[in-house]
Amino acid sequence: MKNNFQIIIIVIFIAAAIFGILVFSGAIPIGQSSQTGAKGTVVLWGTVKAQTIASLLEDFNNANPTFVVQYVQKTPENFDHDLLEALASGVGPDMFFLPDNLAFSYRNRIFPIPYSSLPVSSFKNTFVGAGEVFLTGKGILAFPIAVDPLVMYYNRSMLDANNVVYPPVYWDELPNLVSILTKKNDSNQIIKSTIAMGHFGNITHAKDLIATLFMQAGNQIVVEKDGFFMSALNEFGQYDLGSILKFYRDFADPLKATYSWNRSFPNSNDTFSADNLALYFGYGSELPILVNKNPNQNFLVAPIPQLRNGAFKLTGARVTGIAISAFSKNLNTAFTAASLMGSGDFAAKFSNALGLAPARRDLLAIRPAGAYLPTFYASALYARSWLDPSPKDTDNIFRGMIDGVLSNSMTAIDAIRDAGAKLSLLLAR
Repeated sequence: MKNNFQIIIIVIFIAAAIFGILVFSGAIPIGQSSQTGAKGTVVLWGTVKAQTIASLLEDFNNANPTFVVQYVQKTPENFDHDLLEALASGVGPDMFFLPDNLAFSYRNRIFPIPYSSLPVSSFKNTFVGAGEVFLTGKGILAFPIAVDPLVMYYNRSMLDANNVVYPPVYWDELPNLVSILTKKNDSNQIIKSTIAMGHFGNITHAKDLIATLFMQAGNQIVVEKDGFFMSALNEFGQYDLGSILKFYRDFADPLKATYSWNRSFPNSNDTFSADNLALYFGYGSELPILVNKNPNQNFLVAPIPQLRNGAFKLTGARVTGIAISAFSKNLNTAFTAASLMGSGDFAAKFSNALGLAPARRDLLAIRPAGAYLPTFYASALYARSWLDPSPKDTDNIFRGMIDGVLSNSMTAIDAIRDAGAKLSLLLAR
């Protein structure tokens, strides 16, 4: 059985190599509307609800009668496990919706789109910067299709009651807001917080927020050099990441004027929905959840604050792409289908159905109406992501970095260097 499995794997890779030669030669066009040789049925896996995507796929299949895309829904909790098991047993899907935080772990199971067929310049002109998380030295891991930017939800009632006309645009506005919006009881305990920063465990998306702060300062989280991935956290140049980490920590330091958060609070998203937190950093996709938690809450959304006098604007993001399995038995059709989904009408319908921003620049140019989507679309244009090797492990690394400076067991610089070293080890596994 073991020898048979090895033979199957070898045959698959030989077929993939032959297909790669055809792609490089231009015999099979990528990123174009051509359907040459595309036929049969290909299977697409994802965590999007089947009823949400059913009509989209029906329209797509009707528009492309030479082949059929069949969708299989997986639960978010089991998606990674089920996909690994299926690919290992040779019965996996031909394509799958790839979240950016799984791109690294699946990079050797994906058939990369060669740059000779879709050059980097064309990719960047077509897709927003957040989609560049799928660019590697070996090719493009997925066609970006949707962007979920990190934004700032704010409690209008709390701001209005304290004569705060607008939410903050820059991070350096926060210390003054803390003195206005943070409320304490007679025992000097915080009962209403301005902002959830400083800790890790009870701050939703703490890792993403810290990574965003680092990236706003111009520092990447993970870089690829000569085909190897490594941490960029230990690369200290013109940017003082230590001061940024201390800025984050000080909101949880009772001795600082910016003290606004502690471990006694529930998770920041629950605290926000209970009208006890003025500013909440969350993703655009969380909007329905926040509305359902407290339908009577008076809140709006704004772009995430920026560094004053910064050279560029940036926010964090989650990105979804369509990846092609290296083990697909119908690579030509899978490539054609994925390309058409990423470049055609399907992409617009997909992002709209999920309430997300599209990854294509031309679609972002058409701003929707409403109180929230315009901010999601605008934020998607300057959003960025990073290649997370293992979400659970990097959560622990970032948690250790925050706990180290909070407990004063490490300086901010040492905590960042320690995190960078651990991240590099994780990337090298």
